[in-house]
Amino acid sequence: MNRVRERNESAWLLPAGPGINHRLRDDMRIFDDSDEVDVVIVGCGAGGSTMAQRLARAGWSVVAMDAGPFWDPEKDWVSDEAGSHHLYWTEPRVIGGADPVPLGSNNSGRGVGGSMIHYAGYAPRFHPSDFRIHSTDGVGADWPLEYNDLKPYYADIEEELPVAGDDWPWGDPHSYPQRPHPVSGNGDMFLRGALACGITAKVGPVAISNGRFGNRPHCIYRGFCLQGCKVNAKASPLITHIPDALAHGAEVRADSMVTRIEVDEHTGKATGVHYNRRGRQRFQQAKTVVVAGYSIETPRLLLNSTSTRFPEGLCNDFDLVGRYLMVQGAPQTAGRFDDEVRMFKAPPPEVSTEEFYETDPSKDYKRGFSIQTVSPLPITWAEHVAAQGHWGARLRQYMSDYVHWSCLGALCEFLPLPENRVVLSSELDRHGLPVAQFNYSRCENDRALMKAAQSVMEEMLKAAGADEVITINRYAHLVGGARMGADEHSGVVDGDCRSFAVPNLYITDGSVLPTEGSANPALTIMAIAARVADRMTGGNHATQGDRS
Repeated sequence: MNRVRERNESAWLLPAGPGINHRLRDDMRIFDDSDEVDVVIVGCGAGGSTMAQRLARAGWSVVAMDAGPFWDPEKDWVSDEAGSHHLYWTEPRVIGGADPVPLGSNNSGRGVGGSMIHYAGYAPRFHPSDFRIHSTDGVGADWPLEYNDLKPYYADIEEELPVAGDDWPWGDPHSYPQRPHPVSGNGDMFLRGALACGITAKVGPVAISNGRFGNRPHCIYRGFCLQGCKVNAKASPLITHIPDALAHGAEVRADSMVTRIEVDEHTGKATGVHYNRRGRQRFQQAKTVVVAGYSIETPRLLLNSTSTRFPEGLCNDFDLVGRYLMVQGAPQTAGRFDDEVRMFKAPPPEVSTEEFYETDPSKDYKRGFSIQTVSPLPITWAEHVAAQGHWGARLRQYMSDYVHWSCLGALCEFLPLPENRVVLSSELDRHGLPVAQFNYSRCENDRALMKAAQSVMEEMLKAAGADEVITINRYAHLVGGARMGADEHSGVVDGDCRSFAVPNLYITDGSVLPTEGSANPALTIMAIAARVADRMTGGNHATQGDRS
């Protein structure tokens, strides 16, 4: 624990128990727009907050902007599904393609902490194979870095969140800083079905404290992880990295919508960002710009940042900005049991398996999927039931039976395709900017994975004793849109997330991922950001990846 505190004191800067350190915010350093800060960061989610904390601790002057508010969990969050809609990015977007992806809920975030405010807390690593699927499986793309380049950063972030779970046998086998959480009714059904089917299952990994960590309390199993954790047990950058950033002189400038990145036509370098705050157009000067707006807003910002040098959008010389955007297929299968399950009384992703993660040569598809417990609350459960065609009295009957249902969810690795992309729509937002249009279509490999995952989940639930199973097909976790590449013809940024086109512009969010794996991306995004910060500052692990 002392080792964690030496590099990130956030958990000790919080008050004992729920709440935030108001003094840190009240005494926050404030920069003028005319101050040429060392770095301005666009977005305070997984990647942006990690960058802010690391760079501020290294002595850089940092302004981190977010379009949403600086949340106060005690005042702003409620234990209610409908009342938590304001945590999502609900600004207008246009969707299209053969398989349009609904936006504005589980795959977006608004405010300091980003979508990790309302994520489920699941924090697995990517596998070593994820970094070279084109070489090994003939699909997708290889990353310009290897698993070993991220390995020390995975370990660091797991300690800082911290992550609780069983020793992990898949990918690169490893352990976690905290022991696994007690198994709930939903997790018990998963373990029972997995055992009957001969499938290895483990408890965790979840970024939810299973014991006191600094001044943060342990999880009390309220069941409202997706509505923002009011007790501070679930990790989000708002509590895991922002407090330390503030303590080291960073400014978090909330309610600041960045509209364009300015580039000097003579030097080719970024000079700062234009932004709208409280109805006023402003410009923050900076020596370095870091974009961390995620897979829709990052491409949108780049495409809106046109100039004489970049008439088709910033960093878009080779028409790569916005392309290769991916979602994970996320079917959810529920089973009804005679005994009460009460699936909501635990971390939603409590038990999981990665036994189907890698390519199986005996199957007619490439790559694979993971399976974890999920615990839809009543409104989301009603969507599951309605998707089966049940309305009226039948819907009410299923809803009254809610406590008897167990639910599993899969994450299927969909492939990066160039036609799945963000472009600018003719529709304008309230700032007068073109909104993002996201066009998405699945390929046959994607469809085969969805069917295979559903089949396994149904088998597991029936083996556990379910007398009825139902499935809803859905999507989760956006990544891609400004991906890493070996050169400017294959990527927007290099392996250090530095733009090929603008030497002092970095991107450190999920948009840089060339492939998505079958793992939730938050931990990987934070590990990538921590690595980039090390490369920029010459930090502890700055050259460690070179040893592989």
